[in-house]
Amino acid sequence: MKRQKLLKHLATFNCTLLREGSSHSIYINQLTGNMAPVPRHSDIKEVMAGKICKELGVPKII
Repeated sequence: MKRQKLLKHLATFNCTLLREGSSHSIYINQLTGNMAPVPRHSDIKEVMAGKICKELGVPKII
C-alpha cells in the first residue's frame, strides 16, 4: 500500500502529524490520544498498515 493512501485514511479519522522522528513520523488520534509511528517508506506492507490503524484506534483500510 502506498504511504499517501494510508495517511489520507488516517486523516479521515482525525489523525494528525504530531512530530517527525529520525526514521518515522509520529501520528496522533486527536479523539483518543493514541499515538503510532508511521515509517517513511513509499510502500508500507498491509500487515504494518493494519497494526498502525489498530494502535491509533481507527478501522483497517479495505
